[in-house]
Amino acid sequence: MKETPTSRLWEFHGGLRLEGHKALSNRTPVRPAPIPEELVLPLRQHIGAPARPVVEVGERVLRGQVIARPDGYVSTPVHASSSGEVVAIEDRPVPHPSGLDGPCIVIRTDGEDATVEPRPVALDGLDPTEIRNRLREAGLVGLGGAAFPTAVKLNPGPGRGTDLLVLNGAECEPYISCDDRLMRERPEQILAGARVMMQVVGAAHCLIGVEDNKPEAVESLQSALETDGGEDIEVLAIPSVYPTGAEKQLIKVLTGREVPTTGLPADVGVVCQNVGTAAAAARAVHGGEPLTSRIVTLTGHGLREPGNWEVRIGTPIRDLVACAGGYADTVGRLIMGGPMNGFALTSDAPPVVKATNCLLALPEAEVTKPADPMPCIRCGECARVCPASLLPQQLHWHIHGREFEKVQDYALFDCIECGCCDMVCPSHIPLTQYFRFGKSEIWAREQERKKADVARARHEFRQERLEREKREREARLAKKRAAVKKGAGKGSEDKKAAIQAARERARARKQAAEDPPAGDSGSE
Repeated sequence: MKETPTSRLWEFHGGLRLEGHKALSNRTPVRPAPIPEELVLPLRQHIGAPARPVVEVGERVLRGQVIARPDGYVSTPVHASSSGEVVAIEDRPVPHPSGLDGPCIVIRTDGEDATVEPRPVALDGLDPTEIRNRLREAGLVGLGGAAFPTAVKLNPGPGRGTDLLVLNGAECEPYISCDDRLMRERPEQILAGARVMMQVVGAAHCLIGVEDNKPEAVESLQSALETDGGEDIEVLAIPSVYPTGAEKQLIKVLTGREVPTTGLPADVGVVCQNVGTAAAAARAVHGGEPLTSRIVTLTGHGLREPGNWEVRIGTPIRDLVACAGGYADTVGRLIMGGPMNGFALTSDAPPVVKATNCLLALPEAEVTKPADPMPCIRCGECARVCPASLLPQQLHWHIHGREFEKVQDYALFDCIECGCCDMVCPSHIPLTQYFRFGKSEIWAREQERKKADVARARHEFRQERLEREKREREARLAKKRAAVKKGAGKGSEDKKAAIQAARERARARKQAAEDPPAGDSGSE
């Protein structure tokens, strides 16, 4: 077993110290958002295959009822987040960088919030597979923003021993505070969820990393640990350096272990989960509750009353904005997520999904138009701040020249798209956009290559089949000709023998006619 380092912290390369804006939203407790008149539940709310509807229009559903089942291993179910009637299964606006619509189940709520009977279970005696199945049935995904199915992530696979669980409470984006308030108000749920996950992956120890700009959260977790009395979980305050909340960087800071290029944390004996996911895991196992709500930060000077709300999944964003007192001024940009990793929404019509951790409303005065990019001056600032120790200027050079074969030599896919290089580039080059473009081009080319390989394999298989059939056909014809020839040869010999026999008989008859009978002298 690897030694679990708790006596010191490590550093990762690069990073930035960003101006914090968490005080806009973290001063008040989490409030429950009202149930909207209409819930819009997208079938794709996670990384992986979208779920398949199992309800019909006109059907009444209860909160917690499965309305769409997973389609494949990397997929999760979708549950109704309140009771009501299914009024549509159709394309609706969804929160996505593309701005495109997606298939959704629409529920008109009835105000009763009737709930299916919960199915809590005792953790003792459950094997890892049973716990993972429970988490899968509850629809759990990563609530830090990535939305990867939790049951899949808690299954490292054969040959990967896990000795450490890391819970991510860093929350390094400058505006988001939903995890901060969760850690302050519900530390017991987080600790209970940590033990659920430790039992699943077989980890003997858990480290909870919290940035040191959240002292109340650190104190709350430590106080809960003292009451809990366990020594297998430890809370560590870590430096507030963006992007400490990124998985590989947090593991480096807490343990000193380096996740290999193109590798996973499980390769170094670690599984990493968000603190919000841990709390949801505790509710799924101990309370029998599927994931139907989450805490969302509403913040920015574009809102009248920023804060954190417990929101039903599927709540239209415009209804949620009303909870925060509405827009304070002309909003220049509405962002889902933080300013570093989030994306701008084209409207407030899309619903809250499982990955919605923050809605940031910026007034026109705070929205800066991007400056025109200038040529790279090779200053090296981007390389200095890159937390993945990459050479962004070289990546940009090759992507700009569409030299995608060379790009991979510089480990493009190690880029976590944190945006640090964009922040410091004096030439205002949108480097992260270039890197996203490069990745998508390489992925597209890889898919085309795979399609070409499949087409070539199919062509070669067809040619081989045709050649085999030709050889088999020729062999059958040759065999037939041989049989015919053999039969024809035997018939010819029989014919010759018959002719010869006939000749012999004719000769004998002639001879008999010419020879006189015995005793006939022919005279007197």
